[in-house]
Amino acid sequence: MTTVTTGKDTRTTDALDFVAPKADELAALLVGESRPPRPSALSASLTFGWRAMLKIKHVPEQLFDVTAFPIMMVLMFTYLFGGALAGSVSEYIQFLLPGILVLSVVMITMYTGMSVNTDIEKGVFDRFRTLPIWRPAPMVGYLLGDVVRYLIASAVMLTVGMIIGYRPDGGAVGVLLGVALLLVFSFAFSWIWTMFGLLLRSEKSVTGVSMMVIFPLTFLSSVFVLPVTMPGWLQAFVNNNPVTHLADGVRGLMAGNWPAADLAWTLGWSAALVAVFGPVTMRLYNRR
Repeated sequence: MTTVTTGKDTRTTDALDFVAPKADELAALLVGESRPPRPSALSASLTFGWRAMLKIKHVPEQLFDVTAFPIMMVLMFTYLFGGALAGSVSEYIQFLLPGILVLSVVMITMYTGMSVNTDIEKGVFDRFRTLPIWRPAPMVGYLLGDVVRYLIASAVMLTVGMIIGYRPDGGAVGVLLGVALLLVFSFAFSWIWTMFGLLLRSEKSVTGVSMMVIFPLTFLSSVFVLPVTMPGWLQAFVNNNPVTHLADGVRGLMAGNWPAADLAWTLGWSAALVAVFGPVTMRLYNRR
């Protein structure tokens, strides 16, 4: 018998009541007969991609940068520069729309890093690391979710362009190939911003650094005008700018051509970006 005192009450009970259960008995209670299978890399990535979509559902204002912003960019640059650079809006839109499509989508890739940084500040990634999933799945999920945003932006801009006179000679196939090339490069380019999202301390820092990188790459390219109209020293940079290769590749595909050199450069840049910034991002993520 064992005497137990609780406050002013004293009672006796059998010592057997206090025998701790064995470890295997606890395991039997806490764990079922069979554990659920571990999710595959694809399944985990798609799940996190769906999570990114749900965030847009709850905060639809996030779609502003892929709807209102692209419309504003198309209309503003077409009617602002069309008459001065090409003599008419209808002629300039044939050259501008693929380029402005590239510029707008590449610019909104920076929001990937901002989203990553926000979740880190909230402590969400600490919970992700405790899950038995493929380690890069949260990062890949962010990027897959943003691919949907790029598709929305592309559809909006192409619709507006068609309304104001854009007519792609490559037809539907050329447009789809051009958008596919843009999505491949944007997915690879977004790895840079995931790295900055993990590396920098605040969302404002990510935005500032992203702008410093994106603005020279997008505006010092063939998005608005041909490089041959630029000074020689500037052409050296523009002609080797990955955004120039991307813009020329998308423009050529939508025009019904096959710009092999620009396609090779764009796909090569995409592979290099993933190969360099993918491992760096995951190293920072594991050490965060």
